Amino acid sequence: MTLATFTRSFGHGPRKALAIHCTLAHSGAWRSVGEALADDLTMLAYDLPSHGKSADWDGQGNVHDVATDMARTLLTEPMDIIGHSFGATVGLRLAIESPELVRSLTLFEPVYFAAAMADDPEGATSAMDRNTAFNAAYDSGDMMEAARVFNTGWGDGSGWANTPDKLRQYMAERIHFVPASQPFLRDDSAGLLEPGRFARATMPVLLMEGATSGELAEAISTSLEKRLPNVTRRVIKGAGHMAPLTHPAAVADEVRTFLSGT
Repeated sequence: MTLATFTRSFGHGPRKALAIHCTLAHSGAWRSVGEALADDLTMLAYDLPSHGKSADWDGQGNVHDVATDMARTLLTEPMDIIGHSFGATVGLRLAIESPELVRSLTLFEPVYFAAAMADDPEGATSAMDRNTAFNAAYDSGDMMEAARVFNTGWGDGSGWANTPDKLRQYMAERIHFVPASQPFLRDDSAGLLEPGRFARATMPVLLMEGATSGELAEAISTSLEKRLPNVTRRVIKGAGHMAPLTHPAAVADEVRTFLSGT
């Protein structure tokens, strides 16, 4: 199933790129990175299902399948894919399932928990299970509180008190996307961890994380680094999970350097 997909474009560079945003954001989150790379890339960004101006997911099937199908229809030729968080997991999946369409892959903190769990089940599960406050709020039906907890753990550090009411409401209305993502993110519903599948992603890969993001992000990156055939790993100093928004120049510099060698 492919939903009606909203897109926007940044830059005018010779290379075509597809950018995929994180959960509870929208394609406009790439504006600062896209403008910093304007001379290098023509960046097409799309809104995930139930995000921004794309159509709402109806709850049928697997939402990661839907998000990936939306992206795949936008890859009209081999393109550079740039993804953040959930969006990075879509990019990773495309690189494994449709490598002929991916010229290079840039991943900023893909939340592919399944990889870390496969390598260190006890440590990764312990890190993830600390999110009991989110589960309690969501299970009670308090979507605003669930959004607050999620934003506190994965946001840009500005704090919920400084988040505008309109943005709070936007997040609360879409917070169902978080548990809906778990069949892929945690349970590997697409089977990417099956023997030999990562070997298909032979294109150059840039794997980035924030220096302050913590042990779970580091564990996921370490797990992916050992599986990907052609990977470069970089850390953004002073940054956390939302570095594409908080440190766009530093992220863009790493992308530019990476692409110059591909």
